[in-house]
Amino acid sequence: MESSDVELDLQRSVQAVLRELSAQAPALQSNQGMWRWSLHKKVERDPGKSPVLVRILLRELEKAESEDVRRVIIPLLLTLMYVLTKATGITEELYRRAYAFCIRLLTLPAPYCTIALDCAIRLKMETAVPGTLYQRTVIAEQNLMSELYPYQERVFLFVDPELVSAAVCSALLLEIEAAREQRTPEACMRLVVSHALQAALGEACHTGTLHRKLQASSRRVLEHYFHAVVAAVEQVAGEASASREGHLQRLEEIYCSLLGPAAARGRCGGDPLQDRQPSIPLPSPYITFHLWTDLEQLWKELVLFLRPRSQLRLSADLEALDLQGLRRDRNSARVSVLSTDSGIERDLPLGADEFLAPSSPETEPAVLQRKGGIKKRAWPPHCSMLGTWDGPPGLHRRTGRPSGDGELLPGVSRVHTAHVLVLGDDRMLGQLAQAYHRLRTRETKKFCLTPRLSLQLYYIPLLTPQDPAASKKPELGELASFLGRADPWYESTVNTLCPAILKLAEMPPCLDTSRTVDPFILDVITYYVRMGTQPIYFQLYRVKIFNDLSQEPTEDIFLTELKVKIQDSKSPKEGSSPRRRGAAEGPGGELSMCYRKVPLSHRPRGVSVAVRATGLVLKAIPTSDTGASGFSPCTPAAAPVTDHTCLHVSVTEVVKTSNLAGRSFSTVTNTFRTSNIQVQSQDQRLLTLWLDKDNRRTFRNVVRFEADPCPEPCSRAPKSKMSGLNSHGQETERTTARPKPLLMPINTFSGIIQ
Repeated sequence: MESSDVELDLQRSVQAVLRELSAQAPALQSNQGMWRWSLHKKVERDPGKSPVLVRILLRELEKAESEDVRRVIIPLLLTLMYVLTKATGITEELYRRAYAFCIRLLTLPAPYCTIALDCAIRLKMETAVPGTLYQRTVIAEQNLMSELYPYQERVFLFVDPELVSAAVCSALLLEIEAAREQRTPEACMRLVVSHALQAALGEACHTGTLHRKLQASSRRVLEHYFHAVVAAVEQVAGEASASREGHLQRLEEIYCSLLGPAAARGRCGGDPLQDRQPSIPLPSPYITFHLWTDLEQLWKELVLFLRPRSQLRLSADLEALDLQGLRRDRNSARVSVLSTDSGIERDLPLGADEFLAPSSPETEPAVLQRKGGIKKRAWPPHCSMLGTWDGPPGLHRRTGRPSGDGELLPGVSRVHTAHVLVLGDDRMLGQLAQAYHRLRTRETKKFCLTPRLSLQLYYIPLLTPQDPAASKKPELGELASFLGRADPWYESTVNTLCPAILKLAEMPPCLDTSRTVDPFILDVITYYVRMGTQPIYFQLYRVKIFNDLSQEPTEDIFLTELKVKIQDSKSPKEGSSPRRRGAAEGPGGELSMCYRKVPLSHRPRGVSVAVRATGLVLKAIPTSDTGASGFSPCTPAAAPVTDHTCLHVSVTEVVKTSNLAGRSFSTVTNTFRTSNIQVQSQDQRLLTLWLDKDNRRTFRNVVRFEADPCPEPCSRAPKSKMSGLNSHGQETERTTARPKPLLMPINTFSGIIQ
């Protein structure tokens, strides 16, 4: 195919992706989600098309920038970065052009500037050291052992067998297992060596000869050249001013050593062999498939991921930190110790838990100071909350490394990244919220996972309606609909997977292993896990359920919805209490509600009201774009999410009317927004509660319940100042403690686009 035909074909594919993002493309509904995948497959089958596609994507990005069409910037930019990660033979001019475009995006608001800064850092590194992004991605995702780059990632795919059919589970498992057989450590090391040499040497690389040489090499020889290539790339990438010439010289030596003197002579003077450039695919990450059977299963799998293979203990360095007193233990009592020192600070040895600051007295001439009675341990400021799963505030992924690669505790590096992907509907997300809350609560008692692990949560909706009428109203996919409204690229890429997964389950399994099959679903999952780095934080809500007011309540967590219905039967205590005179029997029951109403001005006020109702629904997910202000695309420390997060309550109230024909009852639905609510039955009619639309989480015979934002486990309540008048009429300030809310992040491609 001629170059003009190639460019025209790729241009049509890019335009199809852009039309899919617009709302004016009903004809593309049948192929929705396939255009991006087919575009990447064209380049993967013929790597020579990569420079042409990069040039087309840059042209479309610059056009969108000049016309201020922002809705296509992030999809095009992520597509460009995905192509550059796998491509070879990209000229330095194209890299610099893409880098300059990202720098110009830094003037735009979030999330454009956040994603552009991340891409600019990667592009700068890739320009100086070609092949860095590919090498680091393969090493981390395939868990290849390397001392220079020790980062490891794993994808945990959780499916609830009670919500997802056995056919779907079997189809997904077969596709994952088929990809795992082609992803051996030897094959991955060959890909790393081939890609690094081809990216550095370009057209001077004898690709066919190199491929055959690596295929014939033993594992020992392969490991030798793999570590040599990794060392050459990482040493140059770690330098402050990386030199492309020095990197090229080191890889030339490895290339000549691998192919022998003939390759050296061909590199210096002769023409390269006219071999067709072989495809160097980016293998799918290491994915483990799990059936969700226990709320503690998530914590157990993360512990097994962190546990060293040669030890039964979780981590020796964490135990050493415990001995040094770096882990805060609120349950431990103070122990009196006999002091034998002089009491002068300069005479004291430097303790293991004291950290020297640049301006501390220990770095200056010693002076006599009084030693404090209570020694305060140094603790990183971003460690005040034990739930810093995605690292210190900043970029979610840096320079091709896994997200959250900083040190949360001194001496402990977060080299592990767990990508937890759940498949299902809102009921599965409710179970994930329960497991996430238990995980965070466990971390407050034993601080073991957070310093070592970066936890990333992902969600792929899978709705399996039982009848055709239910498919028209997907009540179990409210959170997926909200994510699609917040992030158009998520709507186009992830929300369209449901029909493909169901179709895969209906197809007979392919028993012919010799035939190469492109795994569409696995490729989309891989793209989502790699490029979905911007989280949307969702507020978890706590509900206290009273079956008896004289006993302690039962506590639970919900994420999307709490539904309440008045039971027809009354409490057994009703027989001993006379019925109120004039009380007419009717539908529903008398409820007393106390809540803090949140108007549009976000100035809450307390309300107490008694109504007769048949039920009420508390929804935490807004049903329209106007409610998106309750969720934040940034880190919890960057915006006061609590002030804008609220429950949307719908009360089905019973209205009694009297006329000549007698009394009649009708219902009307009243809605309001609140931050917390207390509901109690007044006429001894009991309540039934459903959490997150899951019939397995049903609570019956309830007399009272309270719902409010779930606080961070063992969180320090930040104090806020409020002005008021005292008894003498003087204006004073008082502080009120408010616990920090527990937010659960779900990764998308761009977060919320305002």
